[in-house]
Amino acid sequence: MGSKVTVGSSATQEFVTRIGARIRALRKQRGWSVQQLAEAGDLSRRMLTDIELGQANPSLATVDRVARALDTDFAALALPERAADEQVEGTLVWEAPDGSQALLLGATEDPRAELWRWTLTPGGHYDAEPDRRGAQEIHHVLSGRLTLALEAGPRVLAPGESAVIASDQEYAYRNDDAEPVVFVRVVTGA
Repeated sequence: MGSKVTVGSSATQEFVTRIGARIRALRKQRGWSVQQLAEAGDLSRRMLTDIELGQANPSLATVDRVARALDTDFAALALPERAADEQVEGTLVWEAPDGSQALLLGATEDPRAELWRWTLTPGGHYDAEPDRRGAQEIHHVLSGRLTLALEAGPRVLAPGESAVIASDQEYAYRNDDAEPVVFVRVVTGA
């Protein structure tokens, strides 16, 4: 199961509220009922209702499935609208109780790609759900050591090292060391 968006901080509550409002607006634009979108996104009607109301704790993969059902992408739902010249630190999309977090820094539309900065505290982890077939991620470690838990076995990246993985498999990010790991992640095809 994928890691959940931790609701509680004002930044993550703002994120959950924003995606809920955008999902509801896109659903209504299509003239779909909650049930129709729930079926298309492979989730329960109750979960979709809670997401739209900003009261759910959805996994990032759940938000991605709903985005695809609406013929959009995760970044289009997640990123706040900003002026082209506005400087931002990123959008906090995921935060764990231990302080681990994921910031969505930006995205392109064609081709679709997302740029992320992740921080995992010692012992921190993120369990991902498989993306659609053919999706890939590029990871580059800035500090600490990142363990990519893949179906073929773990792969450890040290500072300055990079890896490309297929993200259409079960996988996870882990920090098995005593210092935080900070890494950049680029997602394509998800």
